[in-house]
Amino acid sequence: MKVAIVGGTGDFGLALARRLVEAGDEVVIGSRDAERAQEKADEVGAAAGATNEAAVRGVELVVLATNAGATLETAAALAEAIGETPVLSVASDLRSTEPSSLAERTQELVRGPVAAGLQSLAAGKLAHGRPDEDAFVCGDDADAKALALELAAKVVAGRALDAGPLVRARVLEGLTGVIVSLNKRYKGHAGIRVTGLPEA
Repeated sequence: MKVAIVGGTGDFGLALARRLVEAGDEVVIGSRDAERAQEKADEVGAAAGATNEAAVRGVELVVLATNAGATLETAAALAEAIGETPVLSVASDLRSTEPSSLAERTQELVRGPVAAGLQSLAAGKLAHGRPDEDAFVCGDDADAKALALELAAKVVAGRALDAGPLVRARVLEGLTGVIVSLNKRYKGHAGIRVTGLPEA
């Protein structure tokens, strides 16, 4: 798969790039600074580094891996360049009072279908290998969700699970806050595995 990671020089984006390169995907790291993007691409063995606008052109899936505060602004700025390409939103806005998720609000800004996922994964663990956890993906478009699930399956040692329609992104994004709270309270590195499901 050819994947653009917008915000790919950040902790989560770079960790995701490492795992996807390891899995054999063609990864383009995007950043506002093309030179920094190329530097990080070289660091993880990605195919290329470029400005975000250049990175999203000609790929199969765009991963929005900017921090939550920049997600909507970035999506709006890149909407024309993204076109009809599917988008995977991975951010969680823990301070938001909006009734809808970041992923749903992103869908209002871009023409391509938006899926949401990976919110339960921590950058620090992902940077050091495939965590022994499940990953969750939701979305309304079957093809976009399938691409996102394919990506998710490559970066965890557990399963990539279909969590339903895009409205479920409200729950997935909230999982980040739950995990952060658990880690603070118990001084740990929590992850999620779902029990009781049949083997694929």
